[in-house]
Amino acid sequence: MTTVQDLGREGFGPLGVSASGAADPVALRIGNRLLGNREAAAGLELTLLGGTFRFEIDTWIAITGSDFGPMLDDAPVDLWAAHRVRAGQIVRMQSTRSGARCYLCVSGGIQVPLFLASASTHVLSGLGGLQGRALRKGDRLQADRPVPPPARRVNPRVGANLAPRRRLRVTDGLQADWFRAAARRTLFETAYRVSEASNRMGLRLEGAALELGVRREMITAGVALGAIQVPAGGQPVVVFVEQQTTGGYPIIGNVIAADLASVGQLRPRDSVEFEPVSLEAARNLLLEQEASLASDQLLLC
Repeated sequence: MTTVQDLGREGFGPLGVSASGAADPVALRIGNRLLGNREAAAGLELTLLGGTFRFEIDTWIAITGSDFGPMLDDAPVDLWAAHRVRAGQIVRMQSTRSGARCYLCVSGGIQVPLFLASASTHVLSGLGGLQGRALRKGDRLQADRPVPPPARRVNPRVGANLAPRRRLRVTDGLQADWFRAAARRTLFETAYRVSEASNRMGLRLEGAALELGVRREMITAGVALGAIQVPAGGQPVVVFVEQQTTGGYPIIGNVIAADLASVGQLRPRDSVEFEPVSLEAARNLLLEQEASLASDQLLLC
């Protein structure tokens, strides 16, 4: 499940096309910054299992996100750093040792035809990326002209502030008051397990059921990224990057923007918890995250 991803195609929800894009946009943005690329340049997103990549030109790479045990020929490769790759060398990725996804960024960015102004692969609909699908053995990808990167590695002190969380912060959903008070306490006082049925469209969670106070018929409406929907049966679903743009299930909460990258690093069988925050706190946390990403101290030469 290796796909070409950038930061997604915003603004096409009214046409029924969700943004897609990197499941962990923080990791992709940092990888591109290490190489002097645009933050939104396309890279490769690897999910749970790795792959083998042979380079036909001299270039630079950066690998960010979760640890897939990367090797350059027979030598280990440090994550969160820029590395020189010579023509003919091979990068090998194994299965993940930590979170769900890692990103292989290349100097100049991966070049594929754009669909609705984005290179991102939307797997569900078969749009974007390389022929709208995950990579296969023998695929060839183009990168833009490589240039020596201005930075070499991430400052671990600043990078720690951007690390994925297992306790996600949540604001009230539009239908939060439809649920019993006990259900809202349950959401914030118990742990949930990520189901094997999860994917880029949504993370299905297993745990204590969340009960509505009164059964109501809900009119289908637009759904935000990170919404925690509760279908019949009471098992919550976190709407994710290849989401349906509308839905008819009540929403008890919404994962804040600053924690969406953490959602992208959750694996099947991982445990996750939630904690409530106000809208003002959610905004401040996003501003803090953006300040860390823009900080002059983030990258070391």
